[in-house]
Amino acid sequence: MVRKMKTIDPTSPVITVKWVRSTIGRPEIQKKIIKAMGFRRLHQTLVLPNRPEIRGMITQVRHLVEVLE
Repeated sequence: MVRKMKTIDPTSPVITVKWVRSTIGRPEIQKKIIKAMGFRRLHQTLVLPNRPEIRGMITQVRHLVEVLE
């Protein structure tokens, strides 16, 4: 099975987020947010669109991720 990668419009603003702390022992909702953001493994870095819903997800798990500018 081949998984298609989502493409981000090059003209839209983006935000770079790195997952730095494990979700072990964290509430289930925080685990789901990390997964919904697209993270698969610890210390992975993602480039996400800078939209309000993504910013809200980052706020919910701000102690588990690091925002790289």
